[in-house]
Amino acid sequence: MPAFHYQGRNTQGDLVTGVVDALDETNVAKSLLNQNIVPVKITPDSAEKASESNKHDTQITVFTPKVKLEDLIIFCRQMYSLTKSGIPIVRSVSSLAMTKSIRLTVALKDVVGQLEKGRNLSSALAAHPDIFGQLFVSIVHVGENTGQLDQAFLQLALYLEREQETRKQIKSATRYPVFVVIALVAAFVIMNIFVIPVFADMFSKFDSELPLMTRGLLATSEFMLTKWYILVGALLILVIAARKYVDTEIGQIKWDRFKLSAPIVGDIIERSLLGRFARSFSMMLNAGVPLTSVLSLAAESMGNAYMSSRIIEMRRKIEKGESLSRVAKSSELFTPLVLQMIAVGEETGRLDELLEEVADFYEREVEYDIKTLTSKIEPILISVVAVMVLILALGIFTPMWDMMGAIR
Repeated sequence: MPAFHYQGRNTQGDLVTGVVDALDETNVAKSLLNQNIVPVKITPDSAEKASESNKHDTQITVFTPKVKLEDLIIFCRQMYSLTKSGIPIVRSVSSLAMTKSIRLTVALKDVVGQLEKGRNLSSALAAHPDIFGQLFVSIVHVGENTGQLDQAFLQLALYLEREQETRKQIKSATRYPVFVVIALVAAFVIMNIFVIPVFADMFSKFDSELPLMTRGLLATSEFMLTKWYILVGALLILVIAARKYVDTEIGQIKWDRFKLSAPIVGDIIERSLLGRFARSFSMMLNAGVPLTSVLSLAAESMGNAYMSSRIIEMRRKIEKGESLSRVAKSSELFTPLVLQMIAVGEETGRLDELLEEVADFYEREVEYDIKTLTSKIEPILISVVAVMVLILALGIFTPMWDMMGAIR
């Protein structure tokens, strides 16, 4: 939430100054009038924030590693322990400012400085959106307002730990397929650069017509040897054009939608994102965040532009007076089982509990799918290897057999 510096006059006519967190200047003025302060001047805190940011950014370069998820988990766990013990926030954050991550250290030092100036913790964290996302800041903000900051950090730690576990499972499942694909590409390049040219010299000594498969292999090898720069240039242009298109709003939505429908991994990605949505939704509802704000924050935390757009559409319909179960059904994002649980949760007032069950349901499915992912990809990889071996055998050995027959 943005911060604003204000100057005003109290009921005695004295000049008072301070910092207020609000959506805009109008809300600042209303807040001050409720405190019997007549605002004289209200200015955004952007200039001060920029100077603070520039002061600290001098210690960070483009080569400085980004903050890892593990660092945030440790920070949340430690903040939970410190705040639960009753240690003041400034002292807690200051004691955790020295971390292995340079970016996190710089950010926490800036947070300490903002806290000493009277800012609250959520506003200070919001000044570093590249490290502390909207979901993180919102949970901390709710924890401050409800006096349960320790529980807010505990919820964040558990949420981030689940996210980390899912990422580890995906990396573990895709490690073998990625290694095989790299090996196949390397074998293809080596064959075309070193192996096939040897056979090409041998075949050129015989005045005989070569089979179509052999001519194709020789042409491919010659192209890679003599005109490789065309291939590299075409690949670079394709990659740059694709990145430019994906950077556009429409391109990002279409690309993210394609990922959800991709063979084999599309369903896993979709269920993983829906599990994240249900988990964050449940956590924020349990923390007391308003429903429309929950949907906005959940959309921002999805990491998928297509699904975020559908969730934003759900929020707009709810603002028009429709029920959550109805807009969830019209979004076509959820399975019938999940829709039924949302409807029951809405009717019984236990929506946060049932959404947590939905998150567990999706996460169990994703965990099982990830474990079986390798077994699904293996037949495809074996088929690719078999085709490559078949092409090589037919292209190289068939003319050799013909030549052997001609010699006899």
